[in-house]
Amino acid sequence: MEQWLAVISEVGFPIVVTLYLLNRIESKLDALNHSIQMLPTQLKVSRESY
Repeated sequence: MEQWLAVISEVGFPIVVTLYLLNRIESKLDALNHSIQMLPTQLKVSRESY
């Protein structure tokens, strides 16, 4: 039992940090994905204005 607690205490912090960073990156990736999907529409509107 003590071995498991030692493993959890050693590995737990990196897991928490990784999950936190993945959560932050996820929202930025969603925004980037939306921007890339809107790019063809924006280019079409830009070409029509010239």
